[in-house]
Amino acid sequence: QVQLVESGGGLVQAGGSLRLSCAASGRSFSRNDMGWFRQAPGKEREFVAAIIWGLGKTVYLDSVKGRFTISRDNAKNSVFLQMNSLKPEDTAVYYCAAKIGGGNWDYWGQGTQVTVAS
Repeated sequence: QVQLVESGGGLVQAGGSLRLSCAASGRSFSRNDMGWFRQAPGKEREFVAAIIWGLGKTVYLDSVKGRFTISRDNAKNSVFLQMNSLKPEDTAVYYCAAKIGGGNWDYWGQGTQVTVAS
């Protein structure tokens, strides 16, 4: 049974930092794309960042470029999201996701709340 478990969310003042972690179990994702999404109240879920394994690159939502950094530790089967210079508009539930093929993201975590106070 595949599970993705996020941690590291919380309440932070604007300008602060948080580091989200996502630990995968049930199978290895070392050769797969992994990413982060978020959903703010009343809004649709949006893509935040991903590591594209086949291309060896990272991609980001424009509004987080230069502030957020995605990384992974294959030995721990984990992916991380370092979030700096946080803004109130970053407030959302953040979800980890993994993709085992092309197309849709196949596995999702339960989400972790990030709240940025102004």
